[in-house]
Amino acid sequence: MTKNPTVLITGASSGIGATYADRFARRGHDLVLVARDKERMEAPRFAEAGEGAIVNISSVVGLAPEFGMSVYGATKAFVTFLSQGLSLELGPKGVYVQAVLPAATRTEIWERASIDVNTLPVVIDVGELVDAALVGFDRREPITIPPLHDAGQWDTYQAARQAILPGLRQERAAARYQSSL
Repeated sequence: MTKNPTVLITGASSGIGATYADRFARRGHDLVLVARDKERMEAPRFAEAGEGAIVNISSVVGLAPEFGMSVYGATKAFVTFLSQGLSLELGPKGVYVQAVLPAATRTEIWERASIDVNTLPVVIDVGELVDAALVGFDRREPITIPPLHDAGQWDTYQAARQAILPGLRQERAAARYQSSL
């Protein structure tokens, strides 16, 4: 019988991270939990041990400066980038890394930000979001975006990003930046 891998979850003391930790615990995974609120985290009673999977909670806001949340978006873009980098580094060693990019989710983050969640136009239930993200986990998706209905859009985005990589390693500036002074 195959043992479930140990999962590292960031933001595990509340909201999406706590719900994720609960779902993985119910599946029988050992957990490594990371959170800002140590007291609350040491209460959701999870085991710490081993290795196997890392789940990072990012956000679709990290993909779109147009959403107007510059600092939050930048931190979430970092989480996505970090997850992709870790996936490349740790994947060959047997560690699966998943970044989950939710949209607005019904959690206490809104209350902490003094925002009435009921004034937002669309908000997904945290349980539904995490259940969808777990489908991505089971499929071993490196990036899981539960609100994105057309997975081909992400594939196109990734292909465009990867297409520019060869042009980023040059010993000379691109001709369009060379001055004729």
